[in-house]
Amino acid sequence: MGEKRIIYMDHAATTYVKKDVVAAMRPYLTEQYGNPSSIYGIARESRRAVDVARAQVAQALNADLDEIYFTSGGSESDNWALKGVAWANRKRGNHIITTRIEHHAILHACQFLEREGFEVTYLPVDRYGLVDPVTLEAAITDKTILISIMYANNEIGTIEPIAELGAIARAHKVYFHTDAVQAIGNVPIDVKAQNIDMLSLSAHKFYGPKGVGALYIKKGVRIENLIHGGAQERKRRAGTENLAGIVGMGKAIEIATADIPGHNAKVSAMRDRLTKTVLAEIPHTRLNGHPEKRLPGNFNISFEFIEGESMLLWLDDVGICASTGSACTSGSLEPSHVLLATGLPVEVSHGSLRLTLGDVNTEADVDTVLAVLPKIVGRLREMSPLYQTERTGKNGGCDV
Repeated sequence: MGEKRIIYMDHAATTYVKKDVVAAMRPYLTEQYGNPSSIYGIARESRRAVDVARAQVAQALNADLDEIYFTSGGSESDNWALKGVAWANRKRGNHIITTRIEHHAILHACQFLEREGFEVTYLPVDRYGLVDPVTLEAAITDKTILISIMYANNEIGTIEPIAELGAIARAHKVYFHTDAVQAIGNVPIDVKAQNIDMLSLSAHKFYGPKGVGALYIKKGVRIENLIHGGAQERKRRAGTENLAGIVGMGKAIEIATADIPGHNAKVSAMRDRLTKTVLAEIPHTRLNGHPEKRLPGNFNISFEFIEGESMLLWLDDVGICASTGSACTSGSLEPSHVLLATGLPVEVSHGSLRLTLGDVNTEADVDTVLAVLPKIVGRLREMSPLYQTERTGKNGGCDV
């Protein structure tokens, strides 16, 4: 028997590292390993490589070179943006605005700041996961120092009206941060045109290495350091640079942003066929997230009467990698906070399935999913007392 073929549809959790990215990194793991902070030849070569990567990231965002700071990833960037601005601007105000559907790197940082005496407003979203600009503006007070709203949601794929939200923050002289970890390579970003003061990104979401990210900080933003120590990153982020990782991220973001429309056309076509067929052929299903304003590869559907975790196990058994939501909460039995924020009932949110397509996927992959998913859902529902009650109008033999 041949080896089971793996169909990877969890690109929102992480991506593979592209060959061109690995090739760009390799010399900085072997021959050109010098510490960028040293002054001899191979160290100067390392410094030049960091400078090139900084330029690549800056160009992708339409930022200036000295506005890009390298970090260990999206979570560090989010924590730095929130805590750094809060600490540096405490005398001006203590109010922060975010949303109920943020990544836990934002939500947990906000909870930490609440324990330090800051006040946080968690904005609601509509059934599609969209933030209402009117609601945002109404939440701003004379004590508001920061607004943090994610660019695109990691679970349901909804893309927020970032430019409009940023303009509201700008009009009220409030700093505006966006977690764009899921957006890089999927939507064109222009931090100047979109009124963004700070932006977080992570390389492993766009075919770069894990353990490296960046925070864009607009010139003039008052922000305290998160990590103290050496003078790296212009004395703003201590710690020896992840040289090979930074080089890889620079190459990866260059590739990811070279042809966003072409990438989106391919991936969204597969996503749309998958979505349309599943909704048409499997009853008691619901699309989560906005039907149009969403990431091109994001498929998130709730199947009533079954558990998402069971679906994942059965899909894994046939070689399909999927998820029920954020990879950071995959060990939790709690329903998705994102789905609950959109108004989805707890029992329905437990039956959600997230497939996120990327460059490795093909139409044949979609064919396979469409062949096995209805059977898996059907088998799980046959074992579900809730479904038997729905289908027969009886309690299916369960004690009530």
